[in-house]
Amino acid sequence: MNKWSEEKANSWYEDQKWIVGCNFLPSSAINQLEMFQDDTFDLETIKTEITWASDIGFNSLRIYLHDLLWSNNNNLTSKLNLVLDFCASKGIKPILVLFDDCHRAYPKLGKQPKPVKGVHNSGWKQSPGMKVVHDLFDGSLSKKELSDLKAYVQGVLEFYAEDKRILMWDLYNEPGQFGVGKKSIKLLERTWEWAREINPSQPLTSCLDGSVGDEIIQLNQENSDVITFHTYEKDQLEPTIKRLKETNRPIICTEYMAREFGTTFQFSLPIFQKYNVGCYNWGLVAGKSQTHFGWETIMNLHNLKEKGEFIEEGDNIPEPEVWFHDIFRKDGTAFNEEEINFIKNILS
Repeated sequence: MNKWSEEKANSWYEDQKWIVGCNFLPSSAINQLEMFQDDTFDLETIKTEITWASDIGFNSLRIYLHDLLWSNNNNLTSKLNLVLDFCASKGIKPILVLFDDCHRAYPKLGKQPKPVKGVHNSGWKQSPGMKVVHDLFDGSLSKKELSDLKAYVQGVLEFYAEDKRILMWDLYNEPGQFGVGKKSIKLLERTWEWAREINPSQPLTSCLDGSVGDEIIQLNQENSDVITFHTYEKDQLEPTIKRLKETNRPIICTEYMAREFGTTFQFSLPIFQKYNVGCYNWGLVAGKSQTHFGWETIMNLHNLKEKGEFIEEGDNIPEPEVWFHDIFRKDGTAFNEEEINFIKNILS
């Protein structure tokens, strides 16, 4: 099947309310594996924090899955169904993300790493990971590994192909980032092919701005039903929107909001509203991922790990003076009450 026509994509978008939400990981999980593995699936925290998202007016979440959760019989669909059911009860329709090139390169099932104090996303895991991506590009990936990747993409899409609880599919987050580079193109090509063979009822996308390399960006533009992009810097937001509007397709910003760079809610949301652009800020509750600390803290990761500066169970999450991402603390209090009031007012 080919991608949606402009008419179909725009008709779908017109049927939606203004799409506003956040990238969601519960505060009790350091990464998407910990979110969905049997031993650490924390439905109580997930429900509490999704309720907070709903209470401020969000109607969507962007949720990451992981190929290892599918290929190793982790009952992903049973747990995901619980999350989707609760989202539906709160009027929230998520975007689901399948692959991701960001952060730590070697994912493994089982006990996940402890958070490193004060380091942004110290334990987030790539899916499927740099080695698998490079092996596929170089032609050394085993037939079983390739079959597992295809089974994951097609299995998830087929299982949920007609599911009205899901807004859309983000097939591959930021291909080429974190040193993975141009070799992501092979997995990205395969993923688009596998997804089109299933042809789910929901639109498919992978980001333009945020991906690395002209070839990768062009491939995503040629295949995406709905155009998505990432922008964290203030002076890039409106020019990016104007440029992408020329595609004549709906556009959605699936990552934004870095207070340090000026893309606050007060700055960004009126621009998204003006151009009818859907938007997802990064983060909801400051927890084990610590994305309320800035990107520059990642440079301290190795030294702090060597010193054993980890957050243990029950420890308080440290806070920077000005948060980079995220909105709430684990106790439900806001980093900035004025910000909360602004979000509620613009979404009311």
